[in-house]
Amino acid sequence: MNEYQVLNRASWDERAAAHAASKDYRVAAFADDPAHLSGVVRFDLPRLGDIRGLRGVHLQCHIGTDTVSLARLGATMTGVDFSPASLAEARRIAEQAGTPVEYVESDVYSAPEKLERGSFDLVYTGIGALCWLPDIRRWAQVVAELLRPGGRLFIREGHPVLWALADPRPDGLLTLEHPYFEQPEPTVWTEGGTYVETDAEFVHNTTHEWNHGLGETATALIEAGLAVTGLTEHLSVPWEAMPGQMRQLENGEWQLTDRPQRLPHSYTLQAVRASV
Repeated sequence: MNEYQVLNRASWDERAAAHAASKDYRVAAFADDPAHLSGVVRFDLPRLGDIRGLRGVHLQCHIGTDTVSLARLGATMTGVDFSPASLAEARRIAEQAGTPVEYVESDVYSAPEKLERGSFDLVYTGIGALCWLPDIRRWAQVVAELLRPGGRLFIREGHPVLWALADPRPDGLLTLEHPYFEQPEPTVWTEGGTYVETDAEFVHNTTHEWNHGLGETATALIEAGLAVTGLTEHLSVPWEAMPGQMRQLENGEWQLTDRPQRLPHSYTLQAVRASV
């Protein structure tokens, strides 16, 4: 593996158990309620539509709560992740939920080598996935290789403007500090903790990340042979992305407290692979 993959996988491996144990992921609800869905999937139900009978693959699935949710909506799901610790939690959650899901250990770029090319009706990618990938065009090629002709990509992701913001300032100003566009070199972070509430302490705290502009992502998909069929920018995200400057909404999402219309918080993008 490349250096960025080694560092990032160590971070995800170490945090997988803490994420599964955190109240933020609501893992127990999957076993307690056969109809329970993750907040991320529930948010996009109007855009997802009927996925019953579809064969789907969830790239960068982490501990699989979105994957199980999609399977509960009637799709036959495969989850893919490069973190074995994350997949161990994902398999446990799926078993406890009583929802069959196949999980495959692979980095995104190698997924076509591990799975059957051109056999999926749906490729799904959730919040906080693309920032771990250095090359958005290579990712788009993977999506195209996995989809059957007429198959659909569905992605909900943090907005690249959000990723480019500086950490919250005492004066409340929003300032662009980090790259909006994809750069050859990563942004290197060395930070403890994680994005869920936990008392766990971690030692693998250095990660490499990349931002990808909205135009870069859409263009990469078009160049890979997909047609963009939907692009919706949202005024909320599923986690408190700007601590101290956001309020939680009734649907569980978070929104900038002061004039939220200033900031595109997240987006949902859909695209279809051209039919032969």
